[in-house]
Amino acid sequence: MERTQVKSSSIRSVGYDPAAKILEVEFASGAIYRHHDVPPEIYVDLLSAESVGKFYGANLRGKFQYAKATNA
Repeated sequence: MERTQVKSSSIRSVGYDPAAKILEVEFASGAIYRHHDVPPEIYVDLLSAESVGKFYGANLRGKFQYAKATNA
């Protein structure tokens, strides 16, 4: 999945697969997580958020099923 770099101290890049509704988040640590069943509006709002990290914490963390990516 192709990811877009974002300006954030905690998140390096994000990508989205609209067909599968998977949001992929690469953290500054290098860890990559894939969140499942994420509506496209969440991805759009994440990219345009004033604070990507705060938006992630408020709207994604703990709200969607996720898995750590092992083959990014």
